[in-house]
Amino acid sequence: MSLSTDSRLLELAQSFRTTLRHAVYLSRSMDSDGELTTMQMSTLSMAAEEPLRVSRVAANLGVRVPSATEQIIKLEQAGLVRRQPDPTDSRAVLVQLTDKGRDAWTAAGARRNERVAALLDRLDEDERATLAAALPVIEKLTSAT
Repeated sequence: MSLSTDSRLLELAQSFRTTLRHAVYLSRSMDSDGELTTMQMSTLSMAAEEPLRVSRVAANLGVRVPSATEQIIKLEQAGLVRRQPDPTDSRAVLVQLTDKGRDAWTAAGARRNERVAALLDRLDEDERATLAAALPVIEKLTSAT
């Protein structure tokens, strides 16, 4: 059976895409009163794991390299990240968090966790268990890219 003809999979795909879109909207509104934009928070989150190339930041954000570079320059001017040459490729630049950047990322993450916890508090125990059980599956799907 072809994926294009399996109506159940197509309906599930549509529902999943809608839910992901709503999750993005929720994530973008999480820190609207914070000092960092959603794109800046995403960039800090990526760089928190390990130094990464500007091209990877752009790809993960779904923007072109010049747009990612613009965000990175703003973060650098704020003292939150630093750019350095990639030791494996002299043409590339790596972005990594400064101590100030890590502190800002940690504080914003804590605020967001509090807001999500308040949402989760609206769920009953069975709903929370269902969500917890679904997270590994969602992670598998979102990590496949």
